[in-house]
Amino acid sequence: MVRPTQQLHALREPVPVRPAATVLLLRDGPLGVEVLMTRRSDYASFAPGAYVFPGGRVDEADSEARRIALRRRTQSRSQLDYAVAAVRESFEELGVLLAEHADGRPVSAAEVAAMDRHATADGAFQAQCTALGLRLATDRLFTFCHWMTDRDLPKRFDVLFLVARMPDGQEPVADETEQFEPCWVSPAQALERHEAGSFSMIFPTIRTLRRLAAFETVDTVLAACAREKPLWSSCPRGAFLGGKEERYMEHEAPYGELALVCPDGQMLHALDWQTEHPVPLLRNVMRLTAPNPSAMTGPGTNSYIVGDADSGYVVIDPGPNDFDHVGRLWRATNGNIRAIVCTHSHADHAPGAMPLQALCKDTNPPILGLPSAPTARHTARFTPDRALHHLERLELHGRLLEDGSGRRLTHTLRVIHTPGHAANHLCLVLEEDGLLFSGDHILNGSTTVVDPPDGNMTEYLDSLDALDEACVELRTDFILPAHGHVLGFARGAIAKLKSHRLQREAKIAAAMRRVPLGTLDDWLPIAYADTPRHLWPVAARSLQAHVERIRELASQPAVLPSQPAALPSKL
Repeated sequence: MVRPTQQLHALREPVPVRPAATVLLLRDGPLGVEVLMTRRSDYASFAPGAYVFPGGRVDEADSEARRIALRRRTQSRSQLDYAVAAVRESFEELGVLLAEHADGRPVSAAEVAAMDRHATADGAFQAQCTALGLRLATDRLFTFCHWMTDRDLPKRFDVLFLVARMPDGQEPVADETEQFEPCWVSPAQALERHEAGSFSMIFPTIRTLRRLAAFETVDTVLAACAREKPLWSSCPRGAFLGGKEERYMEHEAPYGELALVCPDGQMLHALDWQTEHPVPLLRNVMRLTAPNPSAMTGPGTNSYIVGDADSGYVVIDPGPNDFDHVGRLWRATNGNIRAIVCTHSHADHAPGAMPLQALCKDTNPPILGLPSAPTARHTARFTPDRALHHLERLELHGRLLEDGSGRRLTHTLRVIHTPGHAANHLCLVLEEDGLLFSGDHILNGSTTVVDPPDGNMTEYLDSLDALDEACVELRTDFILPAHGHVLGFARGAIAKLKSHRLQREAKIAAAMRRVPLGTLDDWLPIAYADTPRHLWPVAARSLQAHVERIRELASQPAVLPSQPAALPSKL
């Protein structure tokens, strides 16, 4: 876990969330599923003027109304409370009531119109329904998704988005106080109008409509929700991109970086790729991206600077031999570099090491890493000043701590040998803060290429297992890749990556069985049919690595590598 003392921004407790429910009332239209939406008052304290689904807070009285609520056997009490709130709110705001009589007859439009939509507080809603002999049709509401309001906002809700079929014979009528202009709209229409600027919506509404657009009928929506679990849960995080506020869900590339830099949800971090100046991630970690964007490098190669002015710095992956980039690394550290570590010897990672070393005349930092293997391409030959050892520790010691212990602020990088992408690939874990510098072994936004003979798929997968074990041991939550934003949920990211590789391997094995006398060129379009054709030349390298692994596994059992002992060292 990250030390609070190394966070860039003062920690603060986000505003507590309040339980709330909203309901997507659905019907089948000529173009597919349609959903009932309404515009909030321009004076509302939350999302003024936005088009939303009817809903609001879960009140204490909603729990009392369980006694007149119909319940599925698999529906929890908590779900029932949210469903009751959603039924009540849709009645208050739009005059739509999901209810039926004891004999199963649906409530009529006339009965609904005769009820008082303004008398629903403190149990009055339940009393009205009881007087008419109505039971709430809460067994017909299903959980679609779960949203928690972003941590940076002054008013926050914990909201279940429920779905239900619009009851026959009823027409929505806005209360003209909180809600206006009820309308039926397909998800695609709502999104198009929002893009055109005529249909304001907030982030969760937009993302929910995007997912809803994938369903063709109301029945398919309800069937997808029958398992009683939300299709997704999210508490978005926000940042600036191009000077504008943007928000992201957990599965999106920038989310982990925002969790690292602004853990309490502060809207302070800019996500624009920066090559001119280093981007602070923690007080002791900066990232400077080399100006070498491409299809293979993404936005560019990330060089990381670890340490502080008192301890000196370690530069991880100085990048290509780019005069300006090397100079910026030197200026960002004031030349106080104690070591330069190359995760591997590829041309976008290691060539900047010697020019950077030459600039640091006062400290003359050693270039550390693993020498390239004989299998490396001629453009990836590399010999460090000193070879690092698996589990070796590189330590930087800074100022005395103010706790009277006599200890110094320390930044310890543990070396983990991770062959696979390259035979001499290594990763580093900043032990005190639980950060994994993954080089090219783990990327954000794409999978790395495993290119034989220097690359080896079995070693690559074994190294993923080694990194997962290190994450457990060292309580590592974040991965800082050589390309792309910081990844959060480190172990989940590793598991997802391994699963992807094994799924791809299964497709390759199936292609080999389908065309048993085929070649790589025959198997590529079958196994990578889901990959854009322009990426096939790159995919062919990993295809070869998988084929070699499949044949190796077929011929002999896998042998686990031994684990060398740790070798401590200080800088």
